[in-house]
Amino acid sequence: MEDLFDILDYKNTTAPLAERMRPKTLRDFMGQDHIAEQGSLLRRAIMLDNLGSCIFWGPPGSGKTTLANIIANSTDGNFVKLNAVSSGVNDVKRVAEDAKRDLKLHGKKTYLFLDECHRFNKTQSDSLLPSIEDGTIIFIGSTTENPYAAMTPAIVSRCRVFELKTLTDEIIKKALYKAINDKVNGFKDMQVIVDDDAVDHLAIMAAGDMRVAYNALEMAVLTTPPESDGTIHVKLKDAEQSIQKKALSYDEDMYFDLLSAFCKSLRGSCSDAALYYSQRLIKGGCDPVIIARRVIAHASEDVGMADPQAMVIAVSALTAIKNMGMPEGLLPLSQAIVYVCEAEKSNSVYLAMAAAAEDAEKVKDDFVPTNLRNTPYMSPEQLKAKKPYLYPHDFGGYCEQQYMPDKLVGKKYYHPTDNGYEKTVKQIRKNKGIKD
Repeated sequence: MEDLFDILDYKNTTAPLAERMRPKTLRDFMGQDHIAEQGSLLRRAIMLDNLGSCIFWGPPGSGKTTLANIIANSTDGNFVKLNAVSSGVNDVKRVAEDAKRDLKLHGKKTYLFLDECHRFNKTQSDSLLPSIEDGTIIFIGSTTENPYAAMTPAIVSRCRVFELKTLTDEIIKKALYKAINDKVNGFKDMQVIVDDDAVDHLAIMAAGDMRVAYNALEMAVLTTPPESDGTIHVKLKDAEQSIQKKALSYDEDMYFDLLSAFCKSLRGSCSDAALYYSQRLIKGGCDPVIIARRVIAHASEDVGMADPQAMVIAVSALTAIKNMGMPEGLLPLSQAIVYVCEAEKSNSVYLAMAAAAEDAEKVKDDFVPTNLRNTPYMSPEQLKAKKPYLYPHDFGGYCEQQYMPDKLVGKKYYHPTDNGYEKTVKQIRKNKGIKD
């Protein structure tokens, strides 16, 4: 059976810097303190080789595969890797059969690391389910997608989900300096000097992706001509070229000040200021995609149901930027900025979301009303007590019935205002007999 990280033993030869610097133990693992700090459940489970089935969910370069690597180095059991894109039912069955044999003959457990696990369809997931249930396989999934939405519920319900966050600039800078000074896994016999502003630039422009930062640093070092004494001196211009983004024409504090001013201008309906700050950020080196994402966020947070079209235009601007590129993409982006600024404002959606989220965390025994439950999975006793589900279209599109759990009956989250389209929403609700 193949081991996950012993397929190619080239870590200190031809492997990329990102692979050479990949931590082998939790002691060297940086970032994600919210799940991997000293004394945490994940840390204790890995150290005791007692980790149950789990899913690592987070953005690229945040440490998902690194954690799998650490588990592989910490366990006495077998560790097998599959990729959901290239693997199928037969691969899963083969691993399950080998795992069952090793457990029976040698008492060795088997960890199955499934990269891009959200790509597994229902049939593939069902083939894996029995082995997870009976403990033959300890499943470890890795995904950039929300597993609760993108994966089969039967798999997710049998796993503990660990959400990894985007790495901070400080964590990435710390890792880059470590690579520069590491003579074993870093640049070995090369005499490398990297200016602080170059490291800062790589960290900021990597946008939380450790792999991108390592790759850019390695590119800068390997392509910078040595000086007369053999020293490789990486400067800011080298870092700009290696990550293909120019340094911002402002420091980090000013960057966040400009971004804050841009967001507040959107909320405050000042198109002129929002356009200026967006151009100031972009001319200084900020990725226009970051601006577009903020416009989308404010289209919901500050405009919301007062003008639902704002969300459509904001998302269209992001799509246009990605498909058209620069500078043409700036036109639809600017149009979206102006639209969000000039649109009627309402934060009722944001307030409703926050209130619902609070109850979702605090309210216990929030059982789904029987009239809304999935009938095939109800017991005979539950079916007898089930209230009938009223199909709204049989009553002209709306009929009154219980939707909220018993403990939340009468609770209201969304309260439409008199601004823009919400005034129409208010009237529609009134016509239906819905009381706010």
